[in-house]
Amino acid sequence: MRYLLILFLAGPLFSQNNPKQFLFVGNSLTYTNNLPKIFENVAANFNETINTKSLCYPNYALEDHWEEGKLQKLINTGTYDYVIVQQGPSSQNEGKLMLIDYGKKIKALCSKNNSQLVFFMVWPSKYYANTFDGVIQNYLLASQINKALVSPAGEVWKAYELENNLENLYGVDGFHPSK
Repeated sequence: MRYLLILFLAGPLFSQNNPKQFLFVGNSLTYTNNLPKIFENVAANFNETINTKSLCYPNYALEDHWEEGKLQKLINTGTYDYVIVQQGPSSQNEGKLMLIDYGKKIKALCSKNNSQLVFFMVWPSKYYANTFDGVIQNYLLASQINKALVSPAGEVWKAYELENNLENLYGVDGFHPSK
């Protein structure tokens, strides 16, 4: 299943000639199981070479990354073709506004440095599965308002859970992805 989620992220992003550069910005939902490395491995399975860098810390939201300043420094290097951002599920209004507002700041920086912003849509914990629609709606809205791409991992996750009636995508904590 993790490869299906990665393929939704990758889509047409692979390069024919030069390796594309990806900056992953987020929290434990991205660094659990080392999603950037999995992404590199999936690309390699398609005979593509990509390079990834991870800027992910526990419990970080986009606001935290912005206030810290490392994000701006990395984007301003002009190195990255894609900047992939995520924060917690963001089903509530505060999270939605943070996605939109900090997404706008990050988008402006990406545009200035020829990078494409991608919102990596996450999922709620299994205990708050009733908030799935809010998560999906808010990530889609943030990507639409900011004219950014969206990786609909949360939508795929929900569809898989509904179709298979399984909880095996969730790790033991009921929130982070299983292996």
